[in-house]
Amino acid sequence: MKAQPKGSHFIDGSYAEDAAGAVIEVVYPGTGEVIARLHEATPALVERALASAARAQKAWAALRPVERGRILNRAAALIRARGEALAQLETLDTGKPIQETRVADWPSGADALEYFAGLAPTVTGETIPLGGDMVYTIREALGVCVGIGAWNYPSQIACWKSAPALAMGNAMIFKPSEVTPLGALKLAEIFIEAGLPPGLFNVLQGRGAVGAGLISDPRVAKVSLTGSVATGQKVYARAAEGLRHVTMELGGKSPLILFDDASLEDAVGAAMLANFYSAGQVCSNGTRVFVQKGLKERFLARLKERAEKIVLGDPQDEGTQMGPLVSALQLEKVTGFIARAKAEGARLVTGGGRGPQNDGWFVEPTVFADVTDHMELAREEVFGPVMAVLDFDSEEEVIARANASDFGLAAGVFTRDIARAHRVIGQLEAGTCWINAYNLTPVEAPFGGVKLSGVGRENGHAAIEHYSQVRSVYLGLSPVDAPY
Repeated sequence: MKAQPKGSHFIDGSYAEDAAGAVIEVVYPGTGEVIARLHEATPALVERALASAARAQKAWAALRPVERGRILNRAAALIRARGEALAQLETLDTGKPIQETRVADWPSGADALEYFAGLAPTVTGETIPLGGDMVYTIREALGVCVGIGAWNYPSQIACWKSAPALAMGNAMIFKPSEVTPLGALKLAEIFIEAGLPPGLFNVLQGRGAVGAGLISDPRVAKVSLTGSVATGQKVYARAAEGLRHVTMELGGKSPLILFDDASLEDAVGAAMLANFYSAGQVCSNGTRVFVQKGLKERFLARLKERAEKIVLGDPQDEGTQMGPLVSALQLEKVTGFIARAKAEGARLVTGGGRGPQNDGWFVEPTVFADVTDHMELAREEVFGPVMAVLDFDSEEEVIARANASDFGLAAGVFTRDIARAHRVIGQLEAGTCWINAYNLTPVEAPFGGVKLSGVGRENGHAAIEHYSQVRSVYLGLSPVDAPY
């Protein structure tokens, strides 16, 4: 089982390599097997990437937006045509089940390219009449953007960041997570095949030092990060030194509120999607499941029944519904959370073990009940298939408790009372919310958080504002009236 790319990096239209860079081993989470060996970018490669991006960006920005859109549309079509091969690669890179990577990862990336390809030609300025004179505005590219990806949705994130950046006339240098470095290289190949000029989408591999070097370069106008709060704080501070534009999509400890009039099956299904999809490795997951006491016991009984039917196993098997965690380090973190939850007195409803498939980094779908707000499981992001179920009595109580967090990425409410649904959602401190649904993130809708969960938005019209800037032009049509 090998997935060795032609080179570690993609710069100025072709693969690049420098064996002097530190080795990055790519490990298949299903078995722990090393499937590729890459090298970190050396300073010479970083310079090549920056120089080519700066050179190519100006001509790209000068094109008609519809011309840029045609190339993005061709890239989207290539992704869809190669969907099966790309899904197989994503499964090797991340350990996600093939039934998931076929529908959720690269397809979402293709949607983003297609959406921003169509949106770019519609972005216009405005005219502001001032009597005789006037002002007109132009929305223009920022320049060279740096994208820093996370390991949970590596290829989707590469597309989500590059699509609006390229559509608006920017260049992007993308640094994937060192844990999942393969998909971004395929995206770079696809862009070139689709007709994107060399230098506009470069991929550099590396750990934090490579990202820090990119962010600090004066040629860089913006950085977009998907990652942890701790990483976001470091990147934000480094970007602030040059007053660069930033988008930060960080972690969460999101509340999912289930009122006792909610559909039981919908509530259970949503809670499972919000905790077990991608083995729980989703930043917007609703990992604090607040269940009104009138629904609690029915909810737990049905949740246990359905969770224990989840097929945990080989990610390449079409029947597998949940795969392993992404790395040995993540396994250690998640099993530590489970052990400490037991020690703190949370009641284990189901799961908690490694499951029958033990040759990879597997953890069973796990549910804890009787979790209280002060417990670690209710405060810290686990990033694994571990659900915390908390009780509540009243609407006012659950709103206050849901907001008692430093995070604010997402929130969900399930109830048949639509007035209550809107009333509660309107008071929750979160950037991305759902009513009677969870974790649906169409590219047409903005996605992002508040508080420590980030700044700025991915996707939707809002993303255009984060990958462009407004130029105001005062047009004098009258004689100059000077006071001297």
